[in-house]
Amino acid sequence: MKTQATVQQPATTSAGSTLVQVSGALTAIIIFILLAAWVAKRFGFAPKTGSSKEMKVSASCSVGPRERVVIVDVQDARLVLGVTAGQITHLHTLPAAPVSEIVSPAPPADFQSLMKTLLKRNGKD
Repeated sequence: MKTQATVQQPATTSAGSTLVQVSGALTAIIIFILLAAWVAKRFGFAPKTGSSKEMKVSASCSVGPRERVVIVDVQDARLVLGVTAGQITHLHTLPAAPVSEIVSPAPPADFQSLMKTLLKRNGKD
């Protein structure tokens, strides 16, 4: 009786299918990250970036690697605070700032005007 031995060769994977698998996994991870960020923002897990009208930091000065002196405008007073990594200390209270002294920051420039000024600065038009 003759027996035949069948030798099976390992299946070769094409480079295209591996590339598709890696690309699919990367796309799924990016979509998951974007979805998680959207959920965090939607349900309030992300930090708020709005500024308060009642309290505003008007000046700040660094006095050490982790120490600062900050002037904060609060309703009808200006507070001089010492800020360290571990605590905040009230140093002095100043009278309210006159209206003319309070300077509103310039609105942020849009991307198009920013690029135009950068290109003009480099001598390109």
